[in-house]
Amino acid sequence: MEHFKGKQFQKDVIIVAVGDYLRYNLSYRDVQEILYDRGIHVCHTTIYRWVQEYGKVLYQIWKKKNRPSFYSWKMDETYIKIKGTWHYLYRAIDVDGLTLDIWLHKKRDTQAAYAFLKRLRKHFGEPKVLVTDKAPSTRSAFKKLQKAGLYTKTEHRTVKYLNNLIEQDHRPIKRRNKFYRSLRTAATTIKGMETIRGIYKKSRKECTLFGFSVCTEIKVLLGIPT
Repeated sequence: MEHFKGKQFQKDVIIVAVGDYLRYNLSYRDVQEILYDRGIHVCHTTIYRWVQEYGKVLYQIWKKKNRPSFYSWKMDETYIKIKGTWHYLYRAIDVDGLTLDIWLHKKRDTQAAYAFLKRLRKHFGEPKVLVTDKAPSTRSAFKKLQKAGLYTKTEHRTVKYLNNLIEQDHRPIKRRNKFYRSLRTAATTIKGMETIRGIYKKSRKECTLFGFSVCTEIKVLLGIPT
């Protein structure tokens, strides 16, 4: 409950607003209208601040609870436009298609790929197989990591069809490419979206998708009784 201390609105209102924005292809004004129809008057700028605050919190909790994955990872990057400039969203999923982690960066280069792969290893260990595209920066980063004594037992595969799963998995976040005004805002918002998407995919895999409730999942994540 400490996450909601000092808030003007009740926690359920905040959870509904944040959950609807992160789960569905809605604007802040759309969520404002939905709440207004329920008799709740909240400015869209307030909803934006909630998403920025709780998107980061949800991501941090979700990432800590993410289970280790040792068999096969698929890593790729996709394009996100921020203030008219293309940036790169690095993403990794496991063999079941469940999201491991994401990272938004200004560049697509060896340094960025190296940092993301090192971050993945720190949290999830090393997989038996790493599947990527044929980008020279990724290859270079992987070789650099192996020279540093990391991923020494991991096989790096660059067969195109093996990476189709993650390329298809980019679609939901690509469809929701908002008009982001800063890297910080985009990174926080996307972290929240990817967290909810990750929970959704896990529910689908476990055949518990029927009756999926984003508000219930947020409460579970925050440790709030449902």
